[in-house]
Amino acid sequence: MSDTGTPLPKALGDPRWSELDHLRRTSPMSDAVLDEVRGRHLRSGDHWLIDFASCNYLGFDCDPEIIDAVDPAIRRWGTHPSWSRLLGSPRLYPEIEERLTALLGAPDTLLLPTATLIHASVIPVLADRGHVFVEAAAHRTVYDGCVSARGQGATLHRFHADRPEELAAMVRATPAGATRLVCLDGVNSMSGDIADVPGLARICRAADATLYIDDTHGFGVVGERGPGEPCPYGFRGNSVVRHTGETYDNVVLVGGFSKAYSSLLAFLALPTRLKELLKVAAAPYLYSGPSPTASLATALAGLEVNDRRGDAIRAELYRKTVRVLDHVAGLGVPTLNSDRLPIVEIPLADAADLDAVAGFLWQEGIYVTLAAYPLVPRDRVGFRVQLTALNSDADIDRLNTVLTRLFARFPPRPGS
Repeated sequence: MSDTGTPLPKALGDPRWSELDHLRRTSPMSDAVLDEVRGRHLRSGDHWLIDFASCNYLGFDCDPEIIDAVDPAIRRWGTHPSWSRLLGSPRLYPEIEERLTALLGAPDTLLLPTATLIHASVIPVLADRGHVFVEAAAHRTVYDGCVSARGQGATLHRFHADRPEELAAMVRATPAGATRLVCLDGVNSMSGDIADVPGLARICRAADATLYIDDTHGFGVVGERGPGEPCPYGFRGNSVVRHTGETYDNVVLVGGFSKAYSSLLAFLALPTRLKELLKVAAAPYLYSGPSPTASLATALAGLEVNDRRGDAIRAELYRKTVRVLDHVAGLGVPTLNSDRLPIVEIPLADAADLDAVAGFLWQEGIYVTLAAYPLVPRDRVGFRVQLTALNSDADIDRLNTVLTRLFARFPPRPGS
């Protein structure tokens, strides 16, 4: 029983969560309350930290041009449109969808509030009581959507993206004519690595399966490749499908504005006929309250800024990321990052050091994302540094200095 007399769920005492709960209770880096934000500098109480936990990769959260777009939109539409999208959508929605469709080079797009809601509602519709194949390292929200599909009659399988022959054999083993849905991350949210979209797409097309890609960490950062690109991230930030030179045949792409664009909004890139189906079959379109007006305004303004300044911002983001990766490599410290995206996860040699590592970084004024069990496997427990365009070179100098001192005390996990 809780202190209010309400019965507590048995999961509260589940040993799987004990380490994470201990970290939540003992580490200032976990469940922190932040009192002030100045760009990428944060204050908690009287303690200032440099923010290397932000996923606002392009720095749009502090861009004056984007901030200035909020007030006119709110004065026109109010703070929040209270209708479900099936009932009615402010003109901002089709304006964003039209621009987004052109940016992605997709057949069509559909906006919904979050990627989590999309996974929970759309994956069961696409699975259609058939067979769902989820990549073993897919984001928890993708996996939960697949579990929901299983609860509605689908058969769930797990595969490993680095073993494409495994997926091909599993797909071939399903009955002819069965619906097949393959789900994975376009950019892994822990390692920052890009999936082999072309290879997996070939397997799906050969079996008439649908490849469902969550690219919430790739959208806005990676984009189409070409001569004269300002950095290896490519042009335009138009997501992993275009970055890998693929098409949208047999592909449904899910992306979020909540990372690079700093707006509470998400989307699907999909055929128009499927978009029309989801308007009556996906619960968030039918029932959910929509994104706040401010989020719609900042998403639309962000698309404009991306057109004019996005490639230069991404080039700076790449330069700063490489500074950290090169420094860490010079220390002999392996990371999980092989594609040089702004996600630098470093597993520790001893998972039991995580609490002390978090305390050390906090005292040194470095704010990071803790990668604790069971959020990651035990052999990947450590921390993740996320770079953004707003992190200054002075911030990175400080980070590199602190990391040098950290690894002298707490050894990283040796590379394989």
